[in-house]
Amino acid sequence: MLGRILLAAVLFGSAARAGEPLRLGLLHTLSPAPFYIAQERGYFRDEGVDLTFRFFDAAQPIAAAAVSQDIDVGVTALTGGFFNLAEKGVLKVIGGGMHEEKGYEGSAILASNQAFANGLTSVEKLPGHSFAITQYGSSFHYMVGRIAQADGFDIKTVTLRPVQQVANMVAAVASGQVDATIAIASMAKPLAAAGQAHILGWAGDIVPYQITAVFTTPAMIADKPDVLRHFAAAYQRGVADYRDAFLRLDAAGHPIADATTDAAIPLLEKYVFTGDPQARRKILDGIGYYDAGGALDVTDVLNQVAWFKAQGLVKGEGDPVSMLDTQFLPTR
Repeated sequence: MLGRILLAAVLFGSAARAGEPLRLGLLHTLSPAPFYIAQERGYFRDEGVDLTFRFFDAAQPIAAAAVSQDIDVGVTALTGGFFNLAEKGVLKVIGGGMHEEKGYEGSAILASNQAFANGLTSVEKLPGHSFAITQYGSSFHYMVGRIAQADGFDIKTVTLRPVQQVANMVAAVASGQVDATIAIASMAKPLAAAGQAHILGWAGDIVPYQITAVFTTPAMIADKPDVLRHFAAAYQRGVADYRDAFLRLDAAGHPIADATTDAAIPLLEKYVFTGDPQARRKILDGIGYYDAGGALDVTDVLNQVAWFKAQGLVKGEGDPVSMLDTQFLPTR
């Protein structure tokens, strides 16, 4: 009898430690780095969440997977397609992800060598030139649209070239097939250093904005709010570690890399640049900004919705505030 009781206790304890299963949809890139850190350091496990990563190749399929209940939570770039789904009430933004921020080199505006030689030497000279994006309604479309507003020119004066994939955008500039594009630092810096393109500026210095966000479905919020709260708490610990490792600046505004940084890099190498002898350099070159606590830039998200609507890329007339649920993570 005692043996059966002990066995039951062991089995019960094992089940309790197993945690609540949760599937997170994300891109297999450096962008979701705080989630990698939180996972590797056991923060989700500490919160009683058994987190599984589900990797995707593009942003829109992550949103679609949440709607079809193939994932429970997602983190990816906000797009016109995402907002069209959210406006139908099937998705809710619950927190912030990567944020283009002044002073941090997140996404670069790149010019081809030929275009640069022909006078495209600054961002305000983009009118009359071709610009590669993945597709209409993408975050890249939004970025170049907002850059146009900030620098006082009409986006219609720029010839947009949808090329479907980020790698194609960069390759098109390197080969001179298009005049300009936007690329994350880990892609842009090596290209510029190799003399294959020129960096004209950084998106965050021109138009700080919420590039990625954490989202879920109304059903998850209604059925499992406690699980989402524990998920959010673990994520916040990952963000705190990420900020300590990568976002501290010295008095001159340069990133600090020290023992805290070195301890975090191997955690990221399990997911990105695995086995690459240049992994450390690529990670440091590709670090994006995250607000403290995984905070969401609500004002900018609402501005994004308004911009996509003005372009005819979000069709509904619903209140964009209804796309948000800010009970789990802070706002900035």
